[in-house]
Amino acid sequence: MAEDRSESPPQEMSENAQQLLRARRDRSDQAEMDMTPMVDVTFLLLIFFMITAAFALQKAIEVPPSRQDESATTQTIDDLENDSIVIRIDGDNVYWVGCPSWPDERRAPSKQDMRGYVRDAHSGGSRAASLNKLLVQASGDAAHEYVVAALDAGSAVGVEEIRIMSYEDEF
Repeated sequence: MAEDRSESPPQEMSENAQQLLRARRDRSDQAEMDMTPMVDVTFLLLIFFMITAAFALQKAIEVPPSRQDESATTQTIDDLENDSIVIRIDGDNVYWVGCPSWPDERRAPSKQDMRGYVRDAHSGGSRAASLNKLLVQASGDAAHEYVVAALDAGSAVGVEEIRIMSYEDEF
C-alpha cells in the first residue's frame, strides 16, 4: 500500500501542474489579441468603397465676362427672339420652345420633349445656319433644375451662344 501512496501524489502533481499550465496559456491567449485580420478587413473595405464610389462628372458652360462699357449695343427681346431658339420656362416648370421658322411655340411637358424640340429647331429649316443662338427665358417661379436642363439641351445640340434671362409672371 505504501507503493500506491507514493505513486498517487506525483500523478496528482502532474495533473495539477498541467492544469496550471493550461490556465497560464488561456490567460496569455486572452491577453494577446491578433489584430491582423481586423486590419486586413479594414483595408479591404477601404479598397471596396474607393473602387465603387461614383465620381460624378461636372458639366460646365463657359460664361463670358459681362461687358460694362457703354459702347456695347443693346438688343431688345424681340431682336434676340428673331435669330435664336427660345426656351421659355413658366412658373409651373413647363417648357415652351420657339423657333423663328415655327408659327407658334411648342409646349414640351417633359425634359425629353424639350430636348427633341431644341434638336429639331437647331438642325431643321433653311435658317439652320443662323440658329446657333439659344435664349432661355425663365420665370422667377421656375425651379433651377429646369433652367439647367434647358441650358444643357442647348449645349448638347452644339449651340454656340447661350443667353439666359428671367421674367416675372403677371397676374
